Amino acid sequence: MESPTQTAEQIESMTEFLVKHYSDQLRDISLSPDPKLHYPLFIEFAELVDDDPSLSRLVFSNPEQYLRQFDESAILAHKIALEHIKKFENKIGIEKRFIHVRIDTSGSPLERSSETFPSIGRVRVKHRGILLMLKGTVIRSGAVKMYEGERMYRCRKCKFMFPIFPELESINSIVKPPFCPSQRSKSCEGTNFDPVDDTVTRHDYQEIKIQENTQVLGVGVIPRSILVVLKDDLVDNVKAGDDVVVSGILTSKWSHDLKDVRCDLEPMLIGNHVRRTNELKSEIDISYQLIEKFKNFWSHFKDTPLKGRNAILRGICPQVFGLFTVKLAVALTLIGGVQHVDASGTKVRGESHLLLIGDPGTGKSQFLKFAAKLSNRAVITTGLGSTSAGLTVTAVKDGGEWMLEAGALVLADGGLCCIDEFDSMTEHDRATIHEAMEQQSISVAKAGLVTTLSTKTIVFGATNPKGQYDPDQSLSVNTALSGPLLSRFDIVLVLLDTKNPEWDAVVSSHILAEVQIEEDRYVDDLTTIWPLPVLQRYIQFVKKNFRPVLSKEAEEIISSYYRPVFKKASPRREAR
Repeated sequence: MESPTQTAEQIESMTEFLVKHYSDQLRDISLSPDPKLHYPLFIEFAELVDDDPSLSRLVFSNPEQYLRQFDESAILAHKIALEHIKKFENKIGIEKRFIHVRIDTSGSPLERSSETFPSIGRVRVKHRGILLMLKGTVIRSGAVKMYEGERMYRCRKCKFMFPIFPELESINSIVKPPFCPSQRSKSCEGTNFDPVDDTVTRHDYQEIKIQENTQVLGVGVIPRSILVVLKDDLVDNVKAGDDVVVSGILTSKWSHDLKDVRCDLEPMLIGNHVRRTNELKSEIDISYQLIEKFKNFWSHFKDTPLKGRNAILRGICPQVFGLFTVKLAVALTLIGGVQHVDASGTKVRGESHLLLIGDPGTGKSQFLKFAAKLSNRAVITTGLGSTSAGLTVTAVKDGGEWMLEAGALVLADGGLCCIDEFDSMTEHDRATIHEAMEQQSISVAKAGLVTTLSTKTIVFGATNPKGQYDPDQSLSVNTALSGPLLSRFDIVLVLLDTKNPEWDAVVSSHILAEVQIEEDRYVDDLTTIWPLPVLQRYIQFVKKNFRPVLSKEAEEIISSYYRPVFKKASPRREAR
């Protein structure tokens, strides 16, 4: 335990660090009008490591103690900023009582170590008590509550005043010390303490649950989740479906006391900093050398762009022979379009939806799985094992409180949602995804919880026809899918088994040749089959740097396709 002198020296060094590097934030806090709010002061851990390595080690190894000291030093630095504003700017700031230091660990050594940045499934007892980072997707977001924080107590014997902090592990109970904590030359040893009036600090409080990304897990591995506690300025900043990186202190709490259920300690992370990574969820590192290869590739096919396109398409699902139209549709769907917003604020989605209808054995599921590999964020499910709640949002009851838990479409926000065996879903379950596919949001009103969640995702579906496919009938008759649902798919492709012996011979030869091809293809030569990592980066490169524009030729083709329909339509139909 540190002496009062050592503690004062630490707080002084922290105050100097804050004044030196974060004077702009302190100035903004000082000029803010509301003195009752809890204000965050964001600092970079990498900058703390460079400025004071010994202090950064102390914060990492014992964050519970030193983060409280950092909050005290933030108040002192704020008072220095108030004096500076009054003296040099002739402005009067307002003194604040609650300032919390939030440590951003991005770009620091902690982010590069598996000990300080483990996956949620690898969190163990050894991580308890250190500054820990966890990455995951918010699957549950609880209501914002209020709880009683620290309170000042006075010793009856020596009148020494000291704060007592509630223990979150034991449902925010306050445990008094066994004897007086005054550090004087002569010990007090008092055991009776009285609360001091009007010294209670109350905090906003919210519990969320984050789950590790299923993309990084192996087959059959169940994704693990952990409870995260957010306080004060951190509450209500994230919602279900958001990708976050949370840094905080790992502790534990007693599970709810239920009849005939064993009471266990559950791991829990007390959050200090939350960083949303939604805008980075589809980002992949693309090296400068690889970008140069892309440019050289297209310069090589400058005069024959269709040959270059076909060279790229050969790398999409290479185990399936031919079907270049389907491969082109998969590539265009993953790249997507451009979102349009008119003057009234009405949005037209930029994501395209693809539906494959075909006989068994035509490679529909292979395309779905390969598309999920190409996307940096993907959720795969089947129609038979999916319900409306599992696809959208589930209302669950935890400890007497209702919470919303995200489904497949919400978890795939910003990525791809693959639904195989689309025809196996019930009509009621299929109807629930209409809003998610067109408006790219899900409106929820369950158990008194009313909210809207983002589902800006690409839907890739595959279904079998109802019996033998009849080309003379419409798609809704052949698939038993409703017209409103079919209209939401921008591309619908039909794959039929023509039972052609010559075609079967070519396909079987291609499958046998694939077995004999060496796995280590020459990656630098992009004129051959593109490997999966290069395809992933190329799709992200095109999405980030190019915006498709409708050419005059394409506009004429589209208008000529729809013009005969308008001419044949009845007057009532035209009025609509």
